[in-house]
Amino acid sequence: MAKPKQLKLGALLHGVGGGTSMWRHPDAKPDASVNFELYKQWVQKAEAGKLDLIFIADGLYITDKSIPHFLNRFEPITILSALAAVSSHIGLVGTLSTSYSEPFTAARQFASIDRISGGRAGWNVVTSPLEGSALNYGKREHPDHDKRYRIATEYLQVTRGLWDSWEDDAFVRNKETGQFFDPSKLHTLNHEGEFFSVKGPLNIARSKQGQPVIFQAGASEVGKSYAAKEADAVFTGHETLADAAAFYSDVKQRAAAAGRNPDEVLIFPGIAPIIGATPEEAERKYQEVASLVTIENALDYLGRFFEHHDFSQYPLDEPFPELGDLGRNSFQSGTDKIKQDAKERGLTLRQAALQSATPRSSFIGTPEQVADRIQEWFENGAADGFMIASAVPTGLEDFVDQVVPILQERGLFRTEYESDTLRGNLGLPVPENRYTAERRAAAAASGTAAGV
Repeated sequence: MAKPKQLKLGALLHGVGGGTSMWRHPDAKPDASVNFELYKQWVQKAEAGKLDLIFIADGLYITDKSIPHFLNRFEPITILSALAAVSSHIGLVGTLSTSYSEPFTAARQFASIDRISGGRAGWNVVTSPLEGSALNYGKREHPDHDKRYRIATEYLQVTRGLWDSWEDDAFVRNKETGQFFDPSKLHTLNHEGEFFSVKGPLNIARSKQGQPVIFQAGASEVGKSYAAKEADAVFTGHETLADAAAFYSDVKQRAAAAGRNPDEVLIFPGIAPIIGATPEEAERKYQEVASLVTIENALDYLGRFFEHHDFSQYPLDEPFPELGDLGRNSFQSGTDKIKQDAKERGLTLRQAALQSATPRSSFIGTPEQVADRIQEWFENGAADGFMIASAVPTGLEDFVDQVVPILQERGLFRTEYESDTLRGNLGLPVPENRYTAERRAAAAASGTAAGV
């Protein structure tokens, strides 16, 4: 009998938090974003809970109004390499921009983490939404939204080609004959495209999971199409089951239309559970964090999504201002939603800003209530798994200690890892080296012809 489908779970490790003020909470460590011992504790807690992966997000531009975590945080490649040494089974996923890096370097970096970790690396492919990023990389202008995705498509094509530079049995390392590698199994890419010219080959071989797992988080039309064609897993965010289910169905259908198996494109909505012994305790925890956010904080937080627009220039208690296309070349789907929501609900600027900066998770309540909601979304076609963010300082610990055991008891989540690779635990196939596949196909064709 086929094994029942089970949830996949990841944890977003986000230092002092994704909001403006959680660092002020009595239980928070205000240096959390650059505290390696804390990151080490978090990854080991997530691994003890048998979670599939931890995720390190990133950005490339800050101002004095950026949230505290963005002002002073670890670079993903570096921290993931360190965390690989203090973990053994959990996946290690990090963000790297295709707009402001080079494919050869990125291929080396993620292949190195993949080898260091024994096949547990994953790459969250982003196109960098912030206009200011160009100023840190000597660029005259930030590429427009659609161009960024064209760059990303070619970038990933190059990176995957470089990861296949060496066939899996290329390094024979025969001391007696002196042969270190089989030259017939080394391949030079020689890529010439619209944006990149990369000769290759890459100077590191594949890990036992073949290639790092590709994650993506675009929610625009072009972003969803890119994810359906290229990603192994998709990060997304929705407030309701209906919206999440619509996104899930949309991306799965696009994947099928692209000739892919939809079951090999995993959808991970991001949630920020707040857990209490009673519903009232959970609500109190939310209010504790929300009360730390000032309206000035909220305006700054809102501004980041709109290219660091200064919202303090508008009256707080009048309707949300008309912004035209502002934000369309940054967080396109997110800014479109903020503007649409404000218009449909008649929100003032104050209301929209506070709603953005202090979102109230629908995954709030007792451990059983949170587990019920997760099960409801999972069983009703809204998610293959979830990315768990911490809305309170002890969010990860609360989830692993109190919710995971309930999901395990219900048979919805593993009690032991199935594999020591990220692909193995996610149930994703190992991509065959393209040159090995060509060699095998040619041999099969030759055999068939000889049989005739």
